[in-house]
Amino acid sequence: IILPGIFGTICLVGTVGNFIVIYTIIKKAKKKHTIADIFIMSISITDLLFLLGMPFLIHQLMGNGIWHFGAAMCTIITVLDANSQFASTYILTVMSVDRYLATVYPIKSAYIRTPVTATVVIIVMYLLSLITIIPVFMYAQLIFLPNGKVGCGILLPNLSTDIYWYTLYQFFLAFVIPLFVICMVYLKIQKHISSVVAPLPQRNFRARTKKITRMAVTICSAFFVCWAPYYILQLVHLNISQPTITFLYTYNVAISLGYASSCINPFIYILLSDTFKRQLRMAVFPVHQDKRSEQQVTEESMLKTHSRNI
Repeated sequence: IILPGIFGTICLVGTVGNFIVIYTIIKKAKKKHTIADIFIMSISITDLLFLLGMPFLIHQLMGNGIWHFGAAMCTIITVLDANSQFASTYILTVMSVDRYLATVYPIKSAYIRTPVTATVVIIVMYLLSLITIIPVFMYAQLIFLPNGKVGCGILLPNLSTDIYWYTLYQFFLAFVIPLFVICMVYLKIQKHISSVVAPLPQRNFRARTKKITRMAVTICSAFFVCWAPYYILQLVHLNISQPTITFLYTYNVAISLGYASSCINPFIYILLSDTFKRQLRMAVFPVHQDKRSEQQVTEESMLKTHSRNI
């Protein structure tokens, strides 16, 4: 009862939040789309694809592990689950590299750092993610249960040995290596920011870059904090033949926390990005914003006329 309720809340909040993010960015004029917009959009789409598959997982939980949707949907939902972990991690990694280029080499990297290049890089990351989860494509299938029913999951050929390499494979590719790269990149960014004094004309640009970098660090930190307990417990589980009730409860909490990472990013954007908040207001209340713009133009023209008369 509790776990489906938690998953349902995550699914509802995350779906609404990510839809709002995508809608806000789409409503923005194409010429004004930034590289940050492209990365935020890709993360939101990845999270949303996973969240749209969560009702199937909730249904399976409420049915004591029984799957009613056939073999094809079993593979699709399992792949979406795995892809959300790998694709999100890869996108966050290239986003941190982009922040490094923008902060340390703002002029040299200007011709490389374009929305088109960012889009191409994200497509490559999605392809890399699909290659990485080939084992999921191969072994996601219906599992016959003792009561004659069927479940859905990853059924490895030799579970006693394959579970070790699959767990380590997932742990290093989806967590350790990306986390190491991201930490090294942001340490270099912090070192550069603390050691370089920008001239006065560049300080506004540096301040904006610093804000975007802070938001990127927060997004990456939230993702890895949410998923760390899950990956750690996966490793612990390798050495446990008979999990205790306490371990199972803790494991379910870790899974819930990992899934929650798909719904917290919209709140990070709203809390840390004044630009996103402004874009959100413009997307939700366009008429009100147009009236404000017209009023500002009228007030500015009246001030100019008054100045000329003086």
